[in-house]
Amino acid sequence: MNKNTAFLFLILLTNSLLSQDNDSLLWTIEKHMEFKRISNTDMSEDGKFVAYEVREPVMADEKSEYISQIWVASTDGKINIQYTRGDKSSYSPSFSSDGQWLAFLSERSEKTQLHIMRVMGGEAEQITNEKKGIGAFQWAPDGKSIAFLKADEQTDEEERRKKEMRDVIEVDKNFKFNHLYTIKIDGHNIQRLTQGNFHVTGFDWSPDGSKIVFAHKPDPKINTNRIESDISWISSDSSKIHSLVNRPGPDHSPQFSPDGEKVAFQSEGGSPQPIGLSDIYVISLEKNKIESLIHTPDRAANILGWSDDGEQIYISETYHTSRVALSIPSDPSSKQPYRLFTDLEGNTSNVDITGTKMAYVYESTDQPAELYISGINGSAKKVLSNVNKDIQIPEMGNSEVIKWKSKGGMEIEGILTYPVGYSKGDKVPLALQIHGGPAGVFTKSFTGNPSIYMTQYFAQEGIAVLRPNPRGSTGYGKEFRYANFKDWGFGDYEDVMSGVDKVIEMGIANPDKLTVMGWSYGGYLTSFLVTRTNRFKAASMGAGLPNLISMTTTTDIPDYLVGHMGSEVWDDYDTYEKHSAMYRIKNVKTPTQVIHGANDLRVPFTQGQEFYVALKRRGISTEMLVLPRTPHGPREPGLLMEVTPRIMNWFWKHLQVKP
Repeated sequence: MNKNTAFLFLILLTNSLLSQDNDSLLWTIEKHMEFKRISNTDMSEDGKFVAYEVREPVMADEKSEYISQIWVASTDGKINIQYTRGDKSSYSPSFSSDGQWLAFLSERSEKTQLHIMRVMGGEAEQITNEKKGIGAFQWAPDGKSIAFLKADEQTDEEERRKKEMRDVIEVDKNFKFNHLYTIKIDGHNIQRLTQGNFHVTGFDWSPDGSKIVFAHKPDPKINTNRIESDISWISSDSSKIHSLVNRPGPDHSPQFSPDGEKVAFQSEGGSPQPIGLSDIYVISLEKNKIESLIHTPDRAANILGWSDDGEQIYISETYHTSRVALSIPSDPSSKQPYRLFTDLEGNTSNVDITGTKMAYVYESTDQPAELYISGINGSAKKVLSNVNKDIQIPEMGNSEVIKWKSKGGMEIEGILTYPVGYSKGDKVPLALQIHGGPAGVFTKSFTGNPSIYMTQYFAQEGIAVLRPNPRGSTGYGKEFRYANFKDWGFGDYEDVMSGVDKVIEMGIANPDKLTVMGWSYGGYLTSFLVTRTNRFKAASMGAGLPNLISMTTTTDIPDYLVGHMGSEVWDDYDTYEKHSAMYRIKNVKTPTQVIHGANDLRVPFTQGQEFYVALKRRGISTEMLVLPRTPHGPREPGLLMEVTPRIMNWFWKHLQVKP
């Protein structure tokens, strides 16, 4: 063999091996788990650096957990380095006002403590040493101290009872409240600012550092979030509390204006709205007058901050199938409309705006998340991170937003993901996936992300996935979100089933190979669907709530359910029964898998157990999978990886065919 022949042979062999590697690159569960999450961006005030948090799974040496570490990138794109390391998480980075220090929370000493380190290098210093750890924190404007939240500690008597194993829990008594503290950055002079029978949930320093405005509620229970929260302020060197907003319903997330004269906050307008509402209001500290600003498109606004000139308030919100940033005028008399300043092709999240620069995390259905920098108008867009850049991405099943008319004429949107390698004209199995909430929403997030339902894994298996946004979903305005009031299992049923029919009409879905799955409210609607139709060959109910009567008095958010049903259960048993799959279970013929977390308080474990036992006693094909140590969804990567393959196996078993 001469040199030329040998060289040609080597090229052909290399190409063959590369081709084999590409052919073997598939969407496995392990591939999904490679993609990391980016969050908690913070830009230095001079606009030169962005700190951000990267989370990834660790599954080695009998570990199954997520670890977060902090990275810092320069906005000119020249620097991108990891700042924290180790086998314990560090997160929530925040620059001091002069840009010399980076503060963050870390679990290095078991409990969550506050650390600081110099931006230009050096070892991190732990500056709190609280027995139970601390919560949220924020730098003082002068960079010399930090305010933070800490929960009340147990008394000596409580500690003694715990050691003696006589620590009886008295429900709804003896709450441990979050309160405000400040600490100098040298770790000395800890000062407690608030105390009493209230729970602080969020706060903000005034620009001159003289005041701290904070939101508080009567107790730490999650259900109280939907009922009551007020806003007060306190001098940063005293303990006298001044009430600012005190009215029915939740008022929260306060932020000072740049001149310190006003506070913007999120509110339901002076009355509880358990289905969900978040409008923006401002109050003048001098006049003590509350004024409403213009409504955002979805009326589910989250405040990002004020513009430097105080004329605009930046908002994060869902707009149809995209997560976006927008601005509204801070003047209550202004007629200027809201302005979207991120695109609708994907999701823009974790936005931090400083001056005219905007740092954010961006992803789309076919593009994994990375950190970006741009102007507020989207100009000079530049990627700063390479967190997911080097991960090999297999051939993807394409995703597109589709629309259809539901029964009654309501327009519904959804995201359809085709099987990998789909050819036009093929009729394939379809998985209908229903989101939680019901005020959840399917958006244009990367379909290769790890999740309970790993979309590209289904696509790799030759299954199309339809993810509809039925009435009740967020992203489409208040009326759409409220449209399933006292209508669970009926109007939303028509919305998702008409979506299935749409995909069949498109010539994509095989009507004889339909499956359905969903978690939380998605599990609820899955359970209800199988009582109303036999069109599905298999179903998987995840953390579902088939019995609204028993659910209402056992969940940790009863007011949310009562808000949707319109009354307490004892005042209207008929409505609760009408919308509960358990009272229609005699109709079920569909093989239904049940999955539930053993430690779920949101949708108690007995909800899944009720459905499973009833199906089994009726002779319907079923199985129940219990996720140990799990609340309302998998928190351990190892358990997360178990869910999708087990659903897939259940579906193939009852579809009785696999491509």
